[in-house]
Amino acid sequence: MTAAVVTGVGAVTPHGVGVDAYWEGTLAGRCAIRPVSRFDPESYPVRLAGEVPGFSAAEHVPSRIIPQTDHWTHLGLAAAAMALEDSGIDPGRMPEYEMAVVTASSSGGTEFGQHEMVNLWGRGPEFVGAYQSIAWFYAATTGQISIRHGMRGPCGVIATEQAGGLDAVAQSRRLLRDGTRMVVSGGTDASLCPYGLVAQISNRALSVRADPERAYLPFDAEACGYVPGEGGALLIVEDGAHARDRGAGRIYGEIAGYGATFDPPPGSDRPPTLRRAIEKALDDAGIAAGDVDVVFADAMGVPEQDRAEADALTAVFGPRGVPVTAPKTRTGRLYAGGAALDLLAALLSIRDSVIPPSARVDGPVADELDLVQDAPRPARVRNALVVARGYGGFNAALVARAAG
Repeated sequence: MTAAVVTGVGAVTPHGVGVDAYWEGTLAGRCAIRPVSRFDPESYPVRLAGEVPGFSAAEHVPSRIIPQTDHWTHLGLAAAAMALEDSGIDPGRMPEYEMAVVTASSSGGTEFGQHEMVNLWGRGPEFVGAYQSIAWFYAATTGQISIRHGMRGPCGVIATEQAGGLDAVAQSRRLLRDGTRMVVSGGTDASLCPYGLVAQISNRALSVRADPERAYLPFDAEACGYVPGEGGALLIVEDGAHARDRGAGRIYGEIAGYGATFDPPPGSDRPPTLRRAIEKALDDAGIAAGDVDVVFADAMGVPEQDRAEADALTAVFGPRGVPVTAPKTRTGRLYAGGAALDLLAALLSIRDSVIPPSARVDGPVADELDLVQDAPRPARVRNALVVARGYGGFNAALVARAAG
């Protein structure tokens, strides 16, 4: 069975536009969490977010598409174009039915939808545009990428919140096994509008702290929730034989293993299932716990959820048994884009032999984990595990392995 390999990457994140901006800010440990600027947050309890700075849709998206689509889709189109360019693939020279798109979506086009709802209630139905019917739809980004690049293979979208980025890449690997040659995969999100923020606040997991440096502290004694963010990453996941045959300039790594589970409902006497997802991913990759060089944690920042994740990691790897990091502490949780961005960070860790840092935290939970904090840690990374949990009980774990 041929490997599923990543040959191109693109990112639009709170550290800036492009993979280099993301990686530079991540290795520097720079905090990209700032006061919300996309609207006035004064009347909301959550006033901080990880916003993408300096992004202009006009620089990345065809002008006729901009008014038809949401900001979330603009970010996805930009990241997809970057990933394709990085891979060296010209979609026009490949069979259209052998290229596919699978993205993750958490909330869809909330900003576009809010604008249209304001028009509906403030001005009347005649002021609601026809594009409302497609711009909000959770499959809009997949569809627009497919149309723009002529990819007519088995396209799809995964809606499992933060876990979605890993689930989408795993689905891409399945498609390659069924004969597809190349998949654009990953996820972006952009719900930083009043409508989107109110929907997020309803889960009671967001931090209301005003200090960007102390607002999002997973595994810390003072953890109080997470900070929302926008952006994400898209990857070119390719059949390994096809990548070799076309002379791919770079292979970032292999998608080696994947596991997914679903937690029991709140109040159940059954335990959470994150540990089982991790073990399934390791089994699928054919490796033991001792072969994992770093874990990119889900790091929710909610005390009971942090406790559950630390317990799962300790059960699999032992106390302080593997380096653990959560670079999302400097960008916020990006929902559908978050796990895809962590996977990108894992691949860059493999490439550069370095583990990026998390924010500085302390406390009993943090002491049980070998957290990489404050500064990058040089390390030979062959196998990286990415862990993600989505609101509602979704768990996903994915192993990225060095190519060759």
